[in-house]
Amino acid sequence: MEKLNSSKTLTLEFFTPDYSTSAEIPFVEGGLKAGFPSPADDFLEDKIDFNKEFIRNKNATFYARVNGNSMKDAGIFDGDILVVDRSIEPQNDKIAVCVIDGEFTVKRIRIEKETVWLIPENDEFKPIKVTPENDFIVWGIVIASIKKF
Repeated sequence: MEKLNSSKTLTLEFFTPDYSTSAEIPFVEGGLKAGFPSPADDFLEDKIDFNKEFIRNKNATFYARVNGNSMKDAGIFDGDILVVDRSIEPQNDKIAVCVIDGEFTVKRIRIEKETVWLIPENDEFKPIKVTPENDFIVWGIVIASIKKF
């Protein structure tokens, strides 16, 4: 595993959730079938509010828009919005928003003995070995990804 040139990391644009309004929309509780169509109105059971669904810790949760494709094999693509919780402790194999040498990036955390690796989910990118010379923090843990089609 080699250290990645920092110019090839994915970047993020951050947003604070707006709690002043409710974003309730109809919700199909029982799930959707991908086969033969059926009248969906019969299954509209409830409403869902994305703030209530995704945010466990209001003071530590942020949204971040992804710019780049280094995590595409994990289902995180350019333009997706990540829900990031800063109150969750970093753990091996979690997807995290990290700051390394002043740059934000999203990678999977891999801990091997006393070495931390930031693993991309795209074969075009190389893992980043975090060394004592790096200025490094795990800024938050990704708990969800929201995408447009």
